[in-house]
Amino acid sequence: MIGIVLGSGLGTLAEAVVVEREVSFPDAGLPDSSVLGHEGKFVFGKLGGRSIVLMKGRLHLYEGYDPRLVTAGVRWMVAQGVTKIILTNAAGTLNREFIPGTWMMLSDHLNLTGTSPLQGADFIDLSVAYDADWRSEFRAAAVSSGMVLHEGVYAGLRGPQYETPAEIRMLATLGADAVGMSTVLETIQARSLKIPVVAFSCLTNWAAGITQAQLDHREVLETGKQAAQAMICLLAQVLGERSGARN
Repeated sequence: MIGIVLGSGLGTLAEAVVVEREVSFPDAGLPDSSVLGHEGKFVFGKLGGRSIVLMKGRLHLYEGYDPRLVTAGVRWMVAQGVTKIILTNAAGTLNREFIPGTWMMLSDHLNLTGTSPLQGADFIDLSVAYDADWRSEFRAAAVSSGMVLHEGVYAGLRGPQYETPAEIRMLATLGADAVGMSTVLETIQARSLKIPVVAFSCLTNWAAGITQAQLDHREVLETGKQAAQAMICLLAQVLGERSGARN
């Protein structure tokens, strides 16, 4: 079974799912999400012939939750039988070749949140945080369908404030192509459980200082909604190709 976490404005991805049952965050032992664009429930069903669990919304450090609670949804999905996880997020783009409205598949990340869900646990290797074989499948599917799918490094910050232009210049120097406020802790948690991960950023806006436009969460949600269809098609294509495999 595949677990899919939906980021800000990407709830329309759930419209492509044949729903079997739903579980609210509180019924799963998680707090309700308080962020606009995050519904706060798990949806069990089928997509592309595969059994999936959608996590509609997520918890964030900037809501005041600790890193263990932020990643509780990942652990809960794994406990339900999830063996692979797809993470999605809304992100600002630093790379001038990666225009807003397109998608970026994460090749790596920078954890700049200052924390980890594994505090007090054993060391884990993150040499390959994002599964290389699975990424190859998505890369090939995007090429065959004509979808623009960038690949790059995601910087995960704590938030909730957006970054300053100086911070964006710093992130670019560090090698980031996109920036957001989620995903990195979930990846760390999943990899500690030996769960393969692939992740995608919906590039919803230019990062601060690249243009004169001010950043607005509602713009992020609207761009995510418009770009969701391309990701629906990509997921259905890849998961459909593997529909004969074990769920």
